[in-house]
Amino acid sequence: MTEQKRRVIMTVIGVLVAGFSVGMFNFSAFGMDPFQVFAHGVWNHMPIGFGTFYTILNLIMLIFIFIIDRKKIGLGTVINILLLGYVVEFSSWLFETRIPNPTISIRILFLIVGIIILCFGSSLYFVGDLGVSTYDAVALILSEKKVARFQYCRIGSDLICTIIGFVLGATVGIGTLVTAFFMGPIIAFFNNKISIPLRYGNKK
Repeated sequence: MTEQKRRVIMTVIGVLVAGFSVGMFNFSAFGMDPFQVFAHGVWNHMPIGFGTFYTILNLIMLIFIFIIDRKKIGLGTVINILLLGYVVEFSSWLFETRIPNPTISIRILFLIVGIIILCFGSSLYFVGDLGVSTYDAVALILSEKKVARFQYCRIGSDLICTIIGFVLGATVGIGTLVTAFFMGPIIAFFNNKISIPLRYGNKK
C-alpha cells in the first residue's frame, strides 16, 4: 500500500472513530469533550438539529482557518464538517436505544473507552495530515507558531471551550475535565506509538 493510500485510510477512519466516540461521551453522561461542550452550549440556544448546527459552526471556523493557515484544510476537514455531526447524532441514538437504562459501571466503561478512541482517532487523522477539523487546527497552528508545545496549546483551547460551553448551559462532567487536561498528552502518545509508525513504517 502506498503512503498516500495509508494517509487517506488513516484520515477517514480517524474522523469517523472520533465522531463515534462523542456518542459514547454523550451516553456516559459524564460530560462531553471540550469542543462538544462548547458546541452543545451554543446549540442549546438554536432552533435547528445538532448535525446541521455543527456543520454551520465548522464552516464559520473554516473561514478563519483558511485565512490563517489554509494548509490545515483537506480531506479530513471536509469529512469533519460534512459528517462528524451526523455521526455523533447516530452513535448517540444507537447507544440510547440499545442500552436504555445503563448501569453506572457501563457508563464508566463508555467514558473510558470513549476517551481512548477519541484520542486514537484524532491521532490517526492528525498524522495522516490530509486536513484536520477546524477545532483541532487551532492547537496545531498555535504549536507550530511556537506559542507552546501542542499538549499545552490543546489544554488551553480545551479549557476555554469548556468554560464557554458551561456558561451557555452545556453539561460539564469528569469526562470533560479529563479530556481537557489529558487529551493532548494521550494524542501525543498515540502519535508516537501507533500513527507515525503506521504512516512511515521504520522511517521517521
